[in-house]
Amino acid sequence: MTTQPETQASTYHQRVAEQKRAAILTAATRLFLNAGYDGTSLAKIAEAAGVSKATLFKQFPTKATLFDAIVTESWKIEDQDEPNLPAGDLRAGLTAIGHRYVALLTRPGMAALFRIVIAELPRFPELGEAQFSRGKMPYFDTVRRYLDAANAAGTARLDDTELAATQFLGMISNFVFWPRMLLADWAPDETSMAHVVDEAVLTMQARYGTPDSPPPKA
Repeated sequence: MTTQPETQASTYHQRVAEQKRAAILTAATRLFLNAGYDGTSLAKIAEAAGVSKATLFKQFPTKATLFDAIVTESWKIEDQDEPNLPAGDLRAGLTAIGHRYVALLTRPGMAALFRIVIAELPRFPELGEAQFSRGKMPYFDTVRRYLDAANAAGTARLDDTELAATQFLGMISNFVFWPRMLLADWAPDETSMAHVVDEAVLTMQARYGTPDSPPPKA
């Protein structure tokens, strides 16, 4: 039987390990951006994160596994519980997805992650593959599955949910995110980003909504 001191010690060690992991991911992202993927060693990352090389190698034996972890963490959505999205209310469901996507794209470090991939892609195409397969596609699939559910619920009529998901996310990211790749001072305010989400939802509802879906609010 586990005693209370043992439980407390286990919790403490787990918390310390999580803190060290977070420090490693933060330091690695910063160094990859400043010195490039090829120009950054695991030893430099350990030093910048304030951890031993043994600690870093235990969690991330290669730079590739470390970069995969950065991508996965960057795209993680804590409330990614798909059943909570109302398939029976297309407007409400897409609005929730849209605002969640804005929060994701404006998360600290997201733009930096894309810059790392774009800069290093000619020499390290595997970084682009990691960003696509471990980051973008898992998130994209949650949106596509929601549209599949809306289709099944009769609140949307879609022949190609993959195309519809691409259209919806594209309407948002083309304003909220992609200008950041070229314009250092691109930072639209919350009102502007919320307006883009609302317009994207209305466009989707006009194109794909059915008579069973709630009408736009006046």
